Amino acid sequence: MSQMYGKEKDDEHDAVDHSTDPGFISFFSKLPSKSPETGTLRLFERTGADPFYAAYGPDALFVAQHTFHTNSVIKYLGAGGRSGGLPSVILKVSVAQMLLREALTSKQLRVEIWVPEPGQGKKCTKFRLDKEASPGNLQAVEDLLFVNSDLLSAPVVMAIRMGTAPLAPGAGNKVKAIGIAFADTNARELGVADYVDNDLFSNTESLVIQLSVKEILLQSETASGTSDRDLDLKKLRAVLDRCGVVITERKSSEFSARNIADDLPRLIKTDSSSTNARDVMAQSSLSIAPSALSALVSYLSLLSDPTNHGTYLFRIHDLSQYLKLDASALRALNLVEATPNAGTQSRNTTLLGLLNKCKTAQGTRLLGTWLKQPLINLHEIVKRQNLVETFTDDPNSRRTLQDDYMKFMPDMHRLSKRFQKSVASLEDVVRVYQVVLKLPGLIEALEAVEGNATTLIQEQYLSHLKEYEGSLSKYSEMVEQTIDLDELDNHRYVIKPDYDPRLQEVSKRLAEARDGLDKEHRKVGRDLDLELDKKLHLENSQMYGYCFRLTKNDAKGLTKTYIDLGTNKGGVFFTTKTLKQLAEDFKELSQNYLRTQSGLVKEVVNIASTYTPVLESLGNVIAHLDVILSFSHVAANAPEAYVKPLILERGSGDLVLKGARHPCLEVQDDVTFIPNDVEMIKGKSEFQIITGPNMGGKSTYIRQVGVIALMAQIGSFVPCSKAQVPIFDSILCRVGAGDSQLKGVSTFMAEMLETAAILRSASKDSLIIIDELGRGTSTYDGFGIAWAISEHIASHIHAFCLFATHFHELTALDQQLPHVTNLHVVAHVNKTGSASQNRDITLLYKVEPGISDQSFGIHVAELANFPENVVKLAKHKAEELEDFGDARKDAPQFADETVGQGVQLIEELFKVWGGQDQESDGDVTMEDDATAEAQLTELRQLVEQFRPRIEENPWLQHILASL
Repeated sequence: MSQMYGKEKDDEHDAVDHSTDPGFISFFSKLPSKSPETGTLRLFERTGADPFYAAYGPDALFVAQHTFHTNSVIKYLGAGGRSGGLPSVILKVSVAQMLLREALTSKQLRVEIWVPEPGQGKKCTKFRLDKEASPGNLQAVEDLLFVNSDLLSAPVVMAIRMGTAPLAPGAGNKVKAIGIAFADTNARELGVADYVDNDLFSNTESLVIQLSVKEILLQSETASGTSDRDLDLKKLRAVLDRCGVVITERKSSEFSARNIADDLPRLIKTDSSSTNARDVMAQSSLSIAPSALSALVSYLSLLSDPTNHGTYLFRIHDLSQYLKLDASALRALNLVEATPNAGTQSRNTTLLGLLNKCKTAQGTRLLGTWLKQPLINLHEIVKRQNLVETFTDDPNSRRTLQDDYMKFMPDMHRLSKRFQKSVASLEDVVRVYQVVLKLPGLIEALEAVEGNATTLIQEQYLSHLKEYEGSLSKYSEMVEQTIDLDELDNHRYVIKPDYDPRLQEVSKRLAEARDGLDKEHRKVGRDLDLELDKKLHLENSQMYGYCFRLTKNDAKGLTKTYIDLGTNKGGVFFTTKTLKQLAEDFKELSQNYLRTQSGLVKEVVNIASTYTPVLESLGNVIAHLDVILSFSHVAANAPEAYVKPLILERGSGDLVLKGARHPCLEVQDDVTFIPNDVEMIKGKSEFQIITGPNMGGKSTYIRQVGVIALMAQIGSFVPCSKAQVPIFDSILCRVGAGDSQLKGVSTFMAEMLETAAILRSASKDSLIIIDELGRGTSTYDGFGIAWAISEHIASHIHAFCLFATHFHELTALDQQLPHVTNLHVVAHVNKTGSASQNRDITLLYKVEPGISDQSFGIHVAELANFPENVVKLAKHKAEELEDFGDARKDAPQFADETVGQGVQLIEELFKVWGGQDQESDGDVTMEDDATAEAQLTELRQLVEQFRPRIEENPWLQHILASL
């Protein structure tokens, strides 16, 4: 990146040296304090002949570290240019755009772009805020950032309003009621929902994940911050922090539904299924959501932009129509982002990366949505499965569709939005035209697909595509009549010259200028005796305009009659006086042509914009087909082919996986994955406790079950040799909770919060995955909590549960509950060899019934190259604890009758001894040493008298031996 900075860095700094003026530094110091550390990146746009961007203060330090990866790009303004001055960094426009994209998408920062106040000339000391954007609201910058790159994730922003509702009609108790509104400004969609939630906001957490929310609007807390609403807001913030969303506070006055019933119809499409948005809102009995919708519409300024009017779809979101995921499941299953330890060496470290063989941007976005919205409708799941099966069984059709059609499909939603906002160009018109040309071939390829789902392909794709082909036929005619398609080879998008007399005149002069360029090219080729286009190149350089280029070797023969322009790794650039004049004429004529055609271009774009509803619908069909093809591609090209799982109705079947594999791990380099069978039978083995050594595969085993279940419910094939999966209503995980010290949340507290959410939201149709619960506190407390939670899930919730633990005592739960089963990962210990190698461990990664009979923590420490003396001390201390435990653990078991007889014998012995003592010594006290010795002698004699009977009792023999 620092190379991109290049020599122009100094020139650009010279251009901005006026910033050392105390006026600018004073202006900057008075701006509100914001920095990337507090969530906002601020850039200053410098306009002119060679525009660029600048960052100052903490933003400059952030840019230096995260974009250029060096502090050498920092220049200090004021204070003599020393480090005590104001840090500044200059960025080219392309670098700034890349930085802004990364800030808004992956780094989840807000962005401010400032521009000079008008009328200041070169000495810009005052700026005004021109654009603001946030992860959920990219409207102000999307045309700047996503012209030459695709938007691969939807920018969804949500507003949340809290209220209360009666527990039941007429009941006095209240429950927590939540109203939400969300918007996807890219797909132009608005949605609302009202629902009841618990104290842990489990439903809200699931909804945020389902909708892939990037930013959330919340009401500001009251001045005191101690009201019930404020306390609930703090709890909600903690939940949203776990989900990794940006939180934006808004005034409570914005959450008012006063005008939303009148404002909403202005935004909604008149031809949509939700034509009368006001009626939809009224009929749905939404009480809180309208307030949230009002705040959302205000925040996004949707009504102030006329291009938004009549363009949005409106729907009421039903939280229960999709499988619920919590934030921990999102991390544990590596759905969209890898765990911190997974590294970034491969896109296959996440399920999204693994399954994303999509060729289009809309396909990638839809895949991300499907992963977070697994279906619970059996019919819809089977439809997707059948489509995947058809394209898996017909690889030729799949490859043709992906390589010849999907690969060339642009982002229809982005193009449609550019047309609606009247910022589209002739290039956009041509891109749509190229799609229209592809439609007949796409239809023909789909009709040629062989398999059992031809009727489904007709219903899902062909019927729609044929309709769109008919609707767009006039579009292709319009483009062919107005746009000069012959110029596309020169990357020029222009109106046909015969479309207007003025264009004909300019076009004639352009042709003469082009002929002149070619003539000069031939003349110089003869003079230098070089073959045209192979040796001597005529190029239209971005830096020099039309000029000649030679390799460095061929350029040795150049004489001083030629004008040297510059040299780089591409060769030597030069020109002649004639070529220079011709190039200037050609440039001027080209600009004149563009100016002359501007009105005509606007007419063509306006006509093209009338087709946006068809383009958006076409984009949806293309996205669906792209994802299905991607699923088929992954299933067929996995190291071992995936299979179509048998899906069972919710609550009516068992989970049975044969030869199950983790899809992300099996594709990693140098990994030979060991498959395992999974059998979870309702009422028999629905709760499974897995024990075994660290690194033995417990976590992989339980996580792969969750991944496979989720893949099955999105319609994908799964990495098994055979699979039967019931429909789950939720997948809930408690895996590896980290602490958050800045928020005052310890590891153990995070663990307890996640587990509490599971216990409150799980049902008998849920899949629960718990890994190493209870490690964040003392052993006794941790075991007690793990046992209580396990027993509650197994005996009250009756969900399918996989519980990996190092508490071997927990395995006794199967003695109390018949549907609890113990499994263990197998490790082989080699007990032969020298003393230093007498317990070598080999991890087999196989899961088998039963309990792991030993711990292997010290062996893992040896594998991690612990110092030898530390390992020896660890073994010594472990043996001490084992000996301490063995006194109780290894004690022989005796029948109750044997123990009772032994107790009676001891009582009899002491009664006899006590009676003799009273008869012989009367009132002599035990403190007398001589008397005490006599009593002890009598006791020994009595023991000898009783010995034959004592030796007949095994329990008494064991007690005496231990003493």
